[in-house]
Amino acid sequence: MGPAELVQAAAMARRFYLEGKSKIQIAEEFGVSRFKVARVLETALERDLVRIEIRVPSELDAERSDALRARYGLRHAVVVESPADAPPAFGAQNPPDDAADPENLGEVAADLLGELVNEGDVLGLAWGRSTIHMAAALHRLPPCTVVQLTGVYDAGTADRGSVEAVRRAADVSGGEAHPIYAPMLLPDSATAEALRRQTGIARAFEYFDKVTVACVSIGSWEPGVSTVYDMLSEQEREHYASLGAAAEMSAHLFDAEGRRIGRDLGERCITVEADRLRRIPEVVAIAGGRRKADAIGAVLRSGLVTSLVTDTAAADHLLLETGPGPRPALDRADPDGA
Repeated sequence: MGPAELVQAAAMARRFYLEGKSKIQIAEEFGVSRFKVARVLETALERDLVRIEIRVPSELDAERSDALRARYGLRHAVVVESPADAPPAFGAQNPPDDAADPENLGEVAADLLGELVNEGDVLGLAWGRSTIHMAAALHRLPPCTVVQLTGVYDAGTADRGSVEAVRRAADVSGGEAHPIYAPMLLPDSATAEALRRQTGIARAFEYFDKVTVACVSIGSWEPGVSTVYDMLSEQEREHYASLGAAAEMSAHLFDAEGRRIGRDLGERCITVEADRLRRIPEVVAIAGGRRKADAIGAVLRSGLVTSLVTDTAAADHLLLETGPGPRPALDRADPDGA
């Protein structure tokens, strides 16, 4: 391209990309055909006169997010930078490669909920460290009802656990809060059933079928990474491990293929039933770290989750798996009516 052609190409590109003019308008201004304008714009890209950048905040990985969404058939997938990938503060060390940053995941999940929740929705929050961090990071929510989907890990810590998360979300939205003041795991099914009939808990359960957006955490079947694992006896842990337990979500256990196992455990738990969870239009899971990657994959294969907030360490493992397997979650009605 000669000097005149370069100047004209730059002018046309400025009109099209910066000023938002159509190719027909540019053609009329320069006295050429719109096909000539199209060729000039294409040449401007080929000759590097125009550079197009797609930029998102540095902590978000758009490429991994899109690949993960497509691979697992998710409605939304948001991948954030793992702690090991981020530059450490001066004099500080990075956490281990298998560690997640629950605060960072929680902040991104809080922003995602701000997009997904609409006025009049019923938001369900299950117990989990990630959901607690998410609730603490909430700054905006449309008016909605907030209901607790599981009991608490320890009733004595309810003031700083899932009960507080429900109250925090309700305060931000200006809606009603329906917490559950009960442990997640009970000694036997009879005690659990008696608690479910208690007035406050029964009222929260009545909202389960009305939940439109739910937020859950995922744990792998090992100490310190699964709340349920930590609450069980050693004999019980070995029993469920022998059944192939690989992941836990809201007191429901899954094997590596995403099949539910240990259904008897659910009878002892104060939690939303899996069938009810499956009927919720939008279920957002928050979990990250290489240590949880296999568990995340198992839960995704179960079809109970429609969206995921995770980090690059977990995403890289999930994207390298041989195959995600069947997951029917998006057979549900689209909450936007599509």
